[in-house]
Amino acid sequence: MKNARIIGVGHYVPERVVTNHDLEKMMDTSDEWIRERTGIVTRHWVREGETITDLAYNATNMALERAGLKPEDIDFIIVASIAGDAQFPGNGCFLQARMEIPGVPAMDIRNACSGFVYALAVADKFIKTETYRNILVVGAEIQSTGLDLSTRGRDMAVLFGDGAGAAVVTATDEPDRGILTTHLHADGRYATKLWSEFPSVINHPYITHEIVDSDRIYPKMEGRYVFKHAVSKFPEAIMEALEATGYTVEDLDLVIPHQANQRITEAVAQKLGISMDKIVSNIHKYGNTTAASIPIAMSEAWEEGRIKDGDLICLAAFGAGFTWGSVLLRW
Repeated sequence: MKNARIIGVGHYVPERVVTNHDLEKMMDTSDEWIRERTGIVTRHWVREGETITDLAYNATNMALERAGLKPEDIDFIIVASIAGDAQFPGNGCFLQARMEIPGVPAMDIRNACSGFVYALAVADKFIKTETYRNILVVGAEIQSTGLDLSTRGRDMAVLFGDGAGAAVVTATDEPDRGILTTHLHADGRYATKLWSEFPSVINHPYITHEIVDSDRIYPKMEGRYVFKHAVSKFPEAIMEALEATGYTVEDLDLVIPHQANQRITEAVAQKLGISMDKIVSNIHKYGNTTAASIPIAMSEAWEEGRIKDGDLICLAAFGAGFTWGSVLLRW
């Protein structure tokens, strides 16, 4: 049976940098307040006219170049994203068109911050069954255009950034290389603890002036509730992957978590008894880029030489749904 191995990673963020001091001018907040609660210093937001496809395409080009492949070598595309360049079709189709590879199947996964882990798990299964050989997995997100940039929405607005990360996943015959195990979970009982109600058909199929004037069109989060579950499910997912393969925390060379909040990352490290030196964290630069955060962090870690051949790496995510999961791989 084939294994799925990542052979190229790439990332891209918009040029526009938004600092905490910039946000102070938009809402009642402060640099100190944001840093203490989130660890975020800056984030990148798109300028008018930039699209998710633009971000995804740039990240894809970097990943393909590093993999030594061309667009026509890709035989399946998976894009993880909450937002879309359109309500439909999915971002995968827009990216496929930009890559000029008509006929190549494309799908979207809308699992918020867990999206990239879910997408990698799907790619892994397609390669193990020898359905496809070279799969492009992308996490791409634009959150900035859907935030309430007033004091009313500050708890969410200060968190999010825009960006994209990509990974080229290919088949290998090496039994101990590539993706070793994947684990996915969800608990829909908590779906409205972190969600965006509109556009929606649940309560009202049409957006009215009253809805626009209210705050119901913006994402909502019960922050303490999310924090409590995240610091529990993150380490559970990582330990599940290790136990499935007979490894221990001490065997890990690197953990690349979803970049949700620096306090969550530090709490997870403490629970696992792992040094922060072994955890990739770039939330101070980019904020929470949801589905894009893990591939961006993975690409940067590779650039910085923190990822080396033979390293045992665990990717882990927790997000809306609630959804969570892990991928354990040998680089």
